[in-house]
Amino acid sequence: MRRRSLPLCVLLLSACGGSTDARFAPPDPTRIERSHVERVLSVLASDSLRGRQAFTDDALRAADYLAGEFEAAGLEPMAGTGYLQRFPVRSRTAREIRVTLDGRARTEQEVVARAGASSVRWSTGDVPVLRISASDDMQTALGRIRAVDGDALVLVPAANGELFATLSGFYGRPVRTLEATDGPTTVLALWEGDGEPTFEVAVDAEETADTLVNVVGVVPGHRANEYVLFSAHYDHIGIRPAVDGDSIANGANDDASGTTAVVELARYFASRGTPERSLLFAAFTAEEAGGYGSRHYSSQLDPDQIVAMFNIEMIGKPAVEGPNTAWITGFERSSFGPLLQEAVEGTPYSFYPDPYPDQNLFYRSDNATLARLGVPAHSISTTPIDVDPDYHQVSDEVETLDLDHMTATIRAIAMGAERIIAGAATPTRVDPATVDPR
Repeated sequence: MRRRSLPLCVLLLSACGGSTDARFAPPDPTRIERSHVERVLSVLASDSLRGRQAFTDDALRAADYLAGEFEAAGLEPMAGTGYLQRFPVRSRTAREIRVTLDGRARTEQEVVARAGASSVRWSTGDVPVLRISASDDMQTALGRIRAVDGDALVLVPAANGELFATLSGFYGRPVRTLEATDGPTTVLALWEGDGEPTFEVAVDAEETADTLVNVVGVVPGHRANEYVLFSAHYDHIGIRPAVDGDSIANGANDDASGTTAVVELARYFASRGTPERSLLFAAFTAEEAGGYGSRHYSSQLDPDQIVAMFNIEMIGKPAVEGPNTAWITGFERSSFGPLLQEAVEGTPYSFYPDPYPDQNLFYRSDNATLARLGVPAHSISTTPIDVDPDYHQVSDEVETLDLDHMTATIRAIAMGAERIIAGAATPTRVDPATVDPR
């Protein structure tokens, strides 16, 4: 029987076993206020930040704002970086592509290259040749190309020029890496033949470097080498084709909502003093562009010291199971989900497994990066993503969100984390062997 008449603070004390370290103030999730949620969300999703796209000044301005919020919340800056964790990302873009098949040079409209190295030179027999079928669709073609290990020449039938144009949009993008090393090069060419052509290929790429920024802070705990991580990505997709005169994809739900939750959880936990386990708070950049923020961040950590990762994604709309519910990706991969369920038992709130397994959501956010290292790293969300009309659209505005629901969800996450922070519960580890490589 649910004790709905009790205040959240009392319910949480019961869920935590009734004892609290005197050095860490008793929990009271009602201190997470809707007005604070609305204030932070409205700034992050404002037109002035133009959709916070990574690799733009708009994202850097969002990072500066979040650094100020972390400082105001009382977080300590990370040693060696401060609140702004800057790191380089290297880009290679194919600038000159020369492909000759059976003696005929292809035009620039008939070739595209994804350059993993600054320069490549191939002749017949140097690299494998993959032939795409005239009947293949985009997903089938991508799957076949990605299955090739290393350099490859990919021949796309001239009869399927539409597929080639779609693939060109994907493979013509810059190749971005965190490491200063060469990777595989893939060259696509239109081909009207049936046999195995002779070929000569030359690709020269331009190399550049950009600086990206994560926003990070810490609440040191009594256990200096045990951390609970709260995270979200603050970047979105920026400027898009205009719809009814609006070209800014504000990303209120994706993922200003999750980032706002991180700020409010930071404010809430930091105000209570010294927790048992140390708390990390991270707003990652470039999740939408390849997960570079979480990938860099994870390389700076000892993953064995991360007890749990609460990654918060798109909590601005009520879930299909109704109000006061949220779902957890990769529920079966650790005991993280059941522990959160136990923590909120007897309250109006509940957590349950991701209802969209076909969407592959466990791998579509920053939690997957840490899960590959064995961390119990899961995303918490509420949005019905399979039918959400605003996902990655310019219509993802603050006005489309339910801020009462969002505030309640942040409170529930705080409740769910309490026993883990106190050291009374520890999720089992994720088996890295069961997590697909990126």
